[in-house]
Amino acid sequence: MKTIYKKLFIALLLMPLTLLAQNTLTGNVTEKATNLPLPGVSVIVKGTTNGTITDFDGNFTLSNLKSGDVIELSFVGFKTIDVTFSNQRNLQVSLEEDTAQLDEVVLIGYGTVKKKDATGSVTQITSEDFNKGANVTAENLLNGKVAGLTINTSGAPGSGSEIRIRGGSSLLASNDPLIVIDGLPIDNQGAAGATSILSSINPNDIESFTILKDASATAIYGSRASNGVIIITTKRGAKTLQVEYNFQYGSGKNVGEIDVFTGDEFRALVAGTFDGNGVQLTPGIGTPGQVAMLGDANTNWQKAIYRRTDFVDNNLSLKGNLFGSIPTRLSIGNTYQEGLRLTNEFTRNSVSLNLSPSLFENHLKFRVSANYTNQRNRFADGVEGAAIRFDPTQPIYDVNSPYDGFFEYYNPNLPGNPFLNPSTPNPVAQLLQTNDRGTNNRFFGNFEVDYKFHFLPELRAVLNLGYDNNDGERSRTRSTSARSGFQNNNISLGTKFNEANQRINKLLDFYFIYNKEFGDLSFEGTAGYSYQKFENSGQAGFEATDPTDQLRYYVDTDVVLLGYFGRANFNLKDKYLLTLSYRRDGTSRFGPDNRWGNFPAAALGWKIKEDFFKDSTVLSDLKLRLGWGITGQQSIDQASFYQSIYNLGDANSQYIIGGQPINVGVPSAFGPLKWEETTTYNAGLDYGFMNNRLNGSLDVFYKLSNDLFQIGPFADGSNFSNQGPQNVGDMSSKGIEFSINYDLFNSENFNWNVGFNATKFERRIEKIALGSPLFTGQSGAGTGGTSQILQEGYTPFSFFVYKQLYDPSGAAIEGAFADLNGDGLINGDDRYIYKNPDPDLLLGFNSTMNYKNFDFAFNLRASIGNRVLNAVESTRSYYALIQNGVLENISTNVLNTNFVEQNGENVLSDMYVENASFLRMDYVTLGYTFPKWLEGKASLRLFTGVQNAFVITKYGGLDPEVTGGFDNTIYPRQRQFLFGANVKF
Repeated sequence: MKTIYKKLFIALLLMPLTLLAQNTLTGNVTEKATNLPLPGVSVIVKGTTNGTITDFDGNFTLSNLKSGDVIELSFVGFKTIDVTFSNQRNLQVSLEEDTAQLDEVVLIGYGTVKKKDATGSVTQITSEDFNKGANVTAENLLNGKVAGLTINTSGAPGSGSEIRIRGGSSLLASNDPLIVIDGLPIDNQGAAGATSILSSINPNDIESFTILKDASATAIYGSRASNGVIIITTKRGAKTLQVEYNFQYGSGKNVGEIDVFTGDEFRALVAGTFDGNGVQLTPGIGTPGQVAMLGDANTNWQKAIYRRTDFVDNNLSLKGNLFGSIPTRLSIGNTYQEGLRLTNEFTRNSVSLNLSPSLFENHLKFRVSANYTNQRNRFADGVEGAAIRFDPTQPIYDVNSPYDGFFEYYNPNLPGNPFLNPSTPNPVAQLLQTNDRGTNNRFFGNFEVDYKFHFLPELRAVLNLGYDNNDGERSRTRSTSARSGFQNNNISLGTKFNEANQRINKLLDFYFIYNKEFGDLSFEGTAGYSYQKFENSGQAGFEATDPTDQLRYYVDTDVVLLGYFGRANFNLKDKYLLTLSYRRDGTSRFGPDNRWGNFPAAALGWKIKEDFFKDSTVLSDLKLRLGWGITGQQSIDQASFYQSIYNLGDANSQYIIGGQPINVGVPSAFGPLKWEETTTYNAGLDYGFMNNRLNGSLDVFYKLSNDLFQIGPFADGSNFSNQGPQNVGDMSSKGIEFSINYDLFNSENFNWNVGFNATKFERRIEKIALGSPLFTGQSGAGTGGTSQILQEGYTPFSFFVYKQLYDPSGAAIEGAFADLNGDGLINGDDRYIYKNPDPDLLLGFNSTMNYKNFDFAFNLRASIGNRVLNAVESTRSYYALIQNGVLENISTNVLNTNFVEQNGENVLSDMYVENASFLRMDYVTLGYTFPKWLEGKASLRLFTGVQNAFVITKYGGLDPEVTGGFDNTIYPRQRQFLFGANVKF
C-alpha cells in the first residue's frame, strides 16, 4: 500500500513537468493521389511563428511543441489540414489536391468566376507577382507580365502611359482600355494639375489586376469595352491585426545622349583645325561670319538640362478586424520623385480606407472603399530639341546678360534688348525661369451592398454606388526676363497662365445574381441596370500677357451612359461550360436614332481533362475555350455633335450694327454619329501540369471593327465645315498569345519561379472614307508635313516616305529618290508605304528566386520588328543647318551621310525608318529577410535593385521605345539605383 502511495506521489510531482515539456515531432508529407513526397509544404503551429517547411523528400522536424497544439499543413494546390499534437513522435500525412484552390477566383464584370470555369480570355495578376522597383503609377506593376498587354510610359515622373490590349480597336477614337477600380469605371480624362489619371492611385494599395481581353469577357461592359477592360481591386482588411511599413529610396541619372557635336568638335567643323602655331590643318565649312560667331565654351547642353534625381516612397498600412466584426484596412502613403529635367517634381500624398463588414451570418455584406489623393507637381517644358540645337561653344551663363544672367541671343543696341529672331532659346534658362505648378485633389471610391435573401439564399441583390471627384488647377509664370515668355516685337512680356477644372463621375449599379444547382447542372444568372454620369467644368487656359487670349469659363455638356445587362453561366458536370451575356447601352453623345447599341456575347468551355485525362497524375488542367462577342466605342471628343449648335463669336466674328460691334452666333458642324462596333472571335487553350506547377494558356483571336470614327469630308454646301467626324471605316486585327509559368524548383531552401509570354498581332485597315487615304503624323520639318498614312489594306500609321537611292559603294545619294510612278519627276506622288510602328513580336520574361532568406527577381521585355522614324537624324543631319540666324548644332550622323541641304524630301527618306527592336530589363532586385526581427515580433526585408537596368538595341536614337513610331526627342527614362526596407508586424 505504501508503494502505491509513493508512486502516486511521484506521479503528482512529475505531472506539471510533463504538462510543460517541450516535445519534438518528425514527419513526412506525401501527395495522396501518387504517394510521392511533397517538398515545400508549410508546417506551422497555429497562432504562432513556430514552423518549418518539408525538405525535398517531404520530411520535416518541428520542435517546441506542447500537447494540444494545432499543427497546420498547407501547400499551394492542396487542401490544408490541421492535426492536433498529442505527444506523438512521428506523423505521416497525405495531402489531397484542392481543385478549388488550384482554380482561384478571378474578377469579371459584375461578379466573379473560378479560373477553372472561365470561358473568356482573362488574366489575373496579384500583388505577389507585381513588378518590383520604383513603380510610381499603377500600370507599371503589370509591364511585361501579360500577353497582349503593352504599356509605354515616358520618363516624366508620374506620367501617364499608352496602354493597349491587343493593339486597340479604333483609328481616331480612344484606344485606351476601360479601367474599373473596385467596381467604379473611371474617366480616362484627367483634371488640371495632375500628371495622369492613374497617378492618383497608390500602387501599394492594389491587391490585383484582372485583364479582360476578348469580347466574351468584356461585352458585359458594352459601350466601352472594345479596347479591353482592366479591373483593379484594392487591398482589404484581415481577421488579425497586421501592420506593414514600406520604405524605398532611389537615386537616378540619365543614360545616353543624342549624338551631336561637342564644343571642340563644332569649332573644328565650322572653323577647321589648327596646330600649336595657328597654322590651319583642315578647313572648316563655315563662312568668316559664322567663324566669328563661335564662342570659347565647351557646353554639353543635354547634360546641362538634366540632373541626378531623388526618389522617396513611404507607405504605412494597418489592417485588421475593427471591433471584432469589421475587416478594415487603412493606409497612408507619400511619394516624391524628381524628374531628370532640372525643375520637374512629382509629389503624391494618399489615404485609403476599406471596410467590409458582414451581418446576419453573411447574408448582408457591405464594402466601402474611400481613397483621397493630393498631387503637387512642378512641370517642366520639353527642351530636348533646344538642347541638341544650341551652339555648344556658348556658355550657360553670361554676367553681362540682362536676362537673369543667362546667355541669350539679343540685340543690345535696340531699346528693350530684343531677342534675335530666329534664334534658339537657352534651354537651361527656359527650365529655371519657368514656374509651372499644378495641384490636384481627387476623391474616389464606392459603397457596395450585397444582400443574400434569407427566404431564397440562391438569390443576391447588389447595389454599387460610385463617386469620383477630380479637382485641379495649374499656373505657369515667367518674368519679363524669360525668352520663353509671350513676346511682342521680340521683347518678352513674361507669362501668366492659369487653368482649372473639376471632373465628377457618378455611378449607380444595381443587379441580381442567382445561383442554383439542378443535379449535374450549375447555373448562375446576373441581370441589372447601370447609370453613369460624367461632368466637367472649369476655367480654360488663360494667358494674361497675351491680349488675344480671353478668360473663359465653361461647363461641358454632361455625358450620360445607361446600360441594361444580363449574363448566364451554365456548368454541366463540371466539364461543359456556356456563358451568354447581353448589354443594351445608351449614350448622350448620339442622337435619338443612334443612341442605343446592343452588345451580345457567347462563350463555350470544355474541360478536356475531365473527359480524356481524368486519372492523369501529370496533367492537372486542359480546357478549350471558344468565344464570340460584340463590343462598342463611343469615346470621342464630340459630346453633342448630333445637335446643331451655335457658339457665341469672338472679336473675329462680329457685325457692325448701328456703329456697334455685335457678336454673332457661329454655327458648328453637326451630323449623325453612331457606335463603333467591334466583333471579336477568340479560341483559347488553358493547360497545367504537375498540380499546375507548370501552367499557361494559348489564345488566337480575330477582331473586326466597323463604323470607325474618322475625320472625313462633307459634300460642298451640306454642312458648316468642309470636314468632321463620321462613321466611315473598318479595321481588322488578328493575333496569337502564349504564356507559361513554371515553378522550376520548389524545396525547403530554394524556390525558383519563371514566367514567359509572347504576343504576335497584325492590324489592317479594311475600309476608309471614300477609299481616300488620310495623311497623319509629323515630318519634323516645318509645319503641315506628314510622315504616316491611313490606307486601306495596310497597318494603321504606316510610314509614307521616299525610296532612297544609293551609289555603288552603298552611300546614300543626297536628293536622289526612286521615281516610283515613272513620270520623270520626284514629288509627293513618288512616296510609298514602308514598314509600320507595330512590332512583329512582343516578349516578356520574369524570374523570382528564393534561397533561404535571400530573394532575387528581374523582369525582361522585348519588342521585335517595331520601326521608328528617327526624326532627330532626318531633320538635323545637314551641314547647312549650322546656322539658322545664329549658329546651331547638328547631328553627328551628317558625317555618315554628308548631306548639305534639308528639304521636304530628305526628311522623309526611308533610310531614317529604323528597326527599333530592343531587349529591356525593367528591374532587377536583391533582398534579404530577417524573419524573426525584434525578438520575433516582426519580419524585416532589406533590398536593393536597379530600375531600367539596361536596353539592348541597334536603334540609332536615344530610346527605341517610342509612342507612335515618330522620334523627335523624348523625355528620357532614367536609370535608378534603389534601396529599401519592408517591415511587417
